[in-house]
Amino acid sequence: MRILVVGGGGREHALCWKIAASPLCDRLWCAPGNAGIAQVAECVAIGAEDLDGIVDFARGNRVDFVVVGPEAPLVAGLVDRLAAAGIDAFGPNAAAARLEGSKAFMKEVCDAAQIPTARWRRFDKPDAAKKFARALGAPLVVKADGLAAGKGVAVAATLAEADDAIDDMLVKRAFGAAGAEIVLEEFLDGEEASIFALSDGESILPLAAAQDHKRVFDGDEGPNTGGMGAYSPTPLVDGAMQKRIVDEIVAPTVRAMAARGAPFRGVLFGGLMIGKQGPKLLEYNVRFGDPECQVLMARLKSDLLPALIACHDGGLKHLDLRWHDEAALVVVMATNGYPGDYGKGSEIKGLDRAAAQQDVTVFHAGTKQDGDRIVANGGRVLGIVGTGKGVAEAQQRAYEGVDAIDWPGGFCRRDIGWRALGRPAR
Repeated sequence: MRILVVGGGGREHALCWKIAASPLCDRLWCAPGNAGIAQVAECVAIGAEDLDGIVDFARGNRVDFVVVGPEAPLVAGLVDRLAAAGIDAFGPNAAAARLEGSKAFMKEVCDAAQIPTARWRRFDKPDAAKKFARALGAPLVVKADGLAAGKGVAVAATLAEADDAIDDMLVKRAFGAAGAEIVLEEFLDGEEASIFALSDGESILPLAAAQDHKRVFDGDEGPNTGGMGAYSPTPLVDGAMQKRIVDEIVAPTVRAMAARGAPFRGVLFGGLMIGKQGPKLLEYNVRFGDPECQVLMARLKSDLLPALIACHDGGLKHLDLRWHDEAALVVVMATNGYPGDYGKGSEIKGLDRAAAQQDVTVFHAGTKQDGDRIVANGGRVLGIVGTGKGVAEAQQRAYEGVDAIDWPGGFCRRDIGWRALGRPAR
């Protein structure tokens, strides 16, 4: 098959790395790709949100199957555009992608299907939002309704912080159209986990669960980011918990979307809060997580491509996936200054040395080839994955890979996996 992957981050590198190993894959392109993806696929200079360019390329190069990585082209309707051109793709159409494209829509689906989630309301006027904030009480969560590149969420510890977040979004329009409407919801206690499930619109195939680290600094300090690291499996989600999550959250969602005439075909990525009352849904993403995808691909023993195709073709019920027993842990290396202002162009050395470490894989996120140098070209730049018999060994391997890299212009957290390792032995 001739395959095109859309996107240029760490998630797409992990997907390309896995798809390139499939005996079904004859030729693999990635648009736009990055310096690491260029080692396993042919990169083409087409932006992930250039829908016309992607459709034209797929048609002109007789692409058999397109795998859409990021959320923005999914929400914009790339899968619909490809389908109209007669090209099969992995990912939801625009109607189903609203689960991520609109926080309020996702909450409406939850309420209608009785899916456990935080109490919430939607607002487009700051005064009404502030009044509801006082009814909820602090702490509470303020979210931009639309896509905001993972940054449109504020956890307000006080009502004053909530007022500031409301004004930022509704008055100052910090997130533009994405924040023209906002969602306020109660703060949930517990521990966060990420769950993934493939769906062909009817059948569901759960994937391995993971936990990520959103805060930029050690000890979960500092502002939220797109993710500074992740690991899988997580002690939070054992077999019994996974079944409960599928039964109470994932399956009702798939049924509800089908009933709305928008069957969900692709991967559902649920951010969950697991507390004393059991699992509650914080949000849905309609694509693989980044950096969670990196640890999932490292643990997946089966060929990924048939599962992606089955999501499109409706054959998921005939499929199963096998996973390595080993744990995988990814440490994200980011440019100094991230998630605030950061520069580009700093040289990264030692990548081959890192990849040569035992049980280490290096995924590129924001890199660019500059002559014979590889330079940073984004905020989150590398994902160093270690695998081992447990999270502790995987962590050790990952940091051995990190320490082999020579990049004064970057930094990482040194405590990825602490939640799993800090748990008492059971």
